Amino acid sequence: MEIALSELCNEGDVITPITKSDENIRQALGFLGPQNFSLALSKYSKSDLLDLVFSAKLKRFYNHISCDEVKSIIGKEVYNSYYKFCFERNPYDKAISLFYHEGGVKKWGAIENFICSGGLDIVRGYDQYTIKKVLAVDDVFRYEEMAQALQSISSSLGLGKCLSLPEKKAKSEFRKDKRHYSEVLSSKEKELIDVIWAREKKLMSYEF
Repeated sequence: MEIALSELCNEGDVITPITKSDENIRQALGFLGPQNFSLALSKYSKSDLLDLVFSAKLKRFYNHISCDEVKSIIGKEVYNSYYKFCFERNPYDKAISLFYHEGGVKKWGAIENFICSGGLDIVRGYDQYTIKKVLAVDDVFRYEEMAQALQSISSSLGLGKCLSLPEKKAKSEFRKDKRHYSEVLSSKEKELIDVIWAREKKLMSYEF
């Protein structure tokens, strides 16, 4: 989705860096790459400058940044004027994909080990698209309903045509086990996912 949206951007837009392999896809398509993602010092508040002195880290937009952080940078008025959307994924499928992305069987042995080591905390989900537990985006789409989502997003953005994703799927090289999650997860692993991602499940009405 980030790669596809890059086609619509111009020199003044913010584009955050993604993985090297995904950047190669974006570059091959001739789309703009990372730009304008570091906040200009002129936009720093006094507290931001103080934090900079102690942390030596510049404020920046980054991949998977939370709504709360974006709003604090661009301000309430600009934030509210934007059309904002995100995707949520079936939690069981998401857990398996994350497991493989973070090393899979070779590193963790079993998915249960990965989960019990805090692996699912890498994806903040609900905390990213809510502010003080209130939904902070206009639409949350299901990853599994991508075709319908693309139509809706394109309409909301007034594109005049349907946004299309790159033919080469990004981040597809990690997960080798393509079985349905019901054939992969143990009852214990399911229960752990149910607890950790309970809010996401309830919001999107996901069932096992």
